[in-house]
Amino acid sequence: MDINALYKLWLEKATKDPDLQAELKSVEGKEEEINDRFYRELEFGTGGLRGVIGAGTNRMNYYTVCKATQGLASYLMKIKPEGASVAVSYDSRIKSTYFAHSVAEVLSANGIRVYIYNELMPTPTLSWAVRYYKCDAGVMVTASHNPAKYNGYKVYGPDGCQLTIDAADAVLAEINKTDTFGGIHSITFEEGLKSGMIRYIDDKCIDDYMAEVKKQSIHPELCASSGLKVVYTPLNGTGNKPVRRILKEIGIKEVVVVPEQENPDGNFTTCPYPNPEFKEALQKGLELCRKEKPDLLLATDPDCDRVGIAVPDGDDYALFTGNEVGALLLEYVARERKAMGTLPKDPVAVKTIVTTDITQKIADKYGIKLIEVLTGFKFIGEQIGFLEEKGETDRYIFGFEESYGYLAGGYVRDKDAVVASMLICEMAAFYRAQGISLIEARKKMYEEYGSYCNKLDNFAFEGESGMAKMTEIMNSIRTDVPKDIAGTKVVAFADYNASEKTDLATGAKTKIDLPKSNVLSLYLEDGAKLIIRPSGTEPKIKIYYTTIGKTNDEAAALQAKYAEAFTKIVKG
Repeated sequence: MDINALYKLWLEKATKDPDLQAELKSVEGKEEEINDRFYRELEFGTGGLRGVIGAGTNRMNYYTVCKATQGLASYLMKIKPEGASVAVSYDSRIKSTYFAHSVAEVLSANGIRVYIYNELMPTPTLSWAVRYYKCDAGVMVTASHNPAKYNGYKVYGPDGCQLTIDAADAVLAEINKTDTFGGIHSITFEEGLKSGMIRYIDDKCIDDYMAEVKKQSIHPELCASSGLKVVYTPLNGTGNKPVRRILKEIGIKEVVVVPEQENPDGNFTTCPYPNPEFKEALQKGLELCRKEKPDLLLATDPDCDRVGIAVPDGDDYALFTGNEVGALLLEYVARERKAMGTLPKDPVAVKTIVTTDITQKIADKYGIKLIEVLTGFKFIGEQIGFLEEKGETDRYIFGFEESYGYLAGGYVRDKDAVVASMLICEMAAFYRAQGISLIEARKKMYEEYGSYCNKLDNFAFEGESGMAKMTEIMNSIRTDVPKDIAGTKVVAFADYNASEKTDLATGAKTKIDLPKSNVLSLYLEDGAKLIIRPSGTEPKIKIYYTTIGKTNDEAAALQAKYAEAFTKIVKG
């Protein structure tokens, strides 16, 4: 069906949500606007769906959500005809509650039992609910840290991890068979509650989750006596209640919440890009820090699976990167558990391929097996699952990714800003008791292991032409590997889609034992590394730089030099 025919069909049939009709009528006769909404269907993959909220096949709306859910229901009915169950959660974004209830309505109409939270809750608590109720799948309505115009739909398997590639492909096949306006079964949410097919998740489930979080504490007595003062912002998302609860339970008495960002608000009016990776999102928190003078600023993203921090640095506050926080936490967990005799035999830590290589040096010092996986926390969760199959879950001590996602313990299978917030505060209290600030702890880490500079650059490519441009850039680098970056020789090249790494001097190839992925790596003769990949959730190409120097300034100068040169390659 051509784009104009699709547009007319939606004008006629998409009447369930009046917002869609108003939008469709507003773009009548505007070819470019219509094309952007209908030139493709939102891509369903291991990350589920994510897109701009609005009308059309390339938007997040009632019909795209329900079509995906009908596909999921059809898949579940095939693999478990005797009756399946699904856990559902949602964040503070625009239409998140509406979409979550729509998911429950479709699943229950297909004979699938639904367990749904009765208020917005973080992504890790969805992973927890899937495992707690022994569900066959889970759905989290969230677009994580994207701008306000986005929403998304993440699907989890029975292990509490995001869907595997095979499962996502099977669900997609069912979605593709589903007619948007004639093939979706649905009842009202009230009918589902009345019949018992939809059930609210009870308080015990949440209490048990919080208890598991607290079990990951290493020095549970420290925070109550530390005098630690924290400024916290949930960035108008789901972290407000669970993070404040865990901080209270571990004994932190002074928690000041950023008032403009305390309550749920899908418009994110004070932080248009609610991503704790970016300083702009933390401005209100930093302003409050300058007034309150806390020991620590914590900022969790809208679905509370990522956390960023800032700490006192002279007269102001310094932001730490995800790599720095993750490395500090790994060392803290490893060192203190070893000192207390609770470090397991053959301990395991997991990081993604784009996460700092300083982790390997820390792992080597403490005898930890470090496993490297593809980008995406589902691959870290998968490694915990492999240990669980062998009855060795306790070997897993920590995992993290550079994009501010951390997890200690195997009670959930996704990154968890609740446990990370607890451990960050505990670590700060621990160093404070020793008369050391987190700034000084970071300095000591770099003095011992070397100064690593890890930086991420993003290049946005919007719309249909942008998707084509991203493909062109990736193919160009593959077929014409740069010989040098800013005069420094490229000595090796890895193509994760081809599953091989090539020594450019000898031509020798080494197999990469990871699932195929559209990721490229360039290795420079000075030990620097560049990793290039399209985002799985946004229309962007991401470039990850790792440089090593004798000092932080030296490493940063190298990174800036390589970034300037490589930007010219990307932009052409």
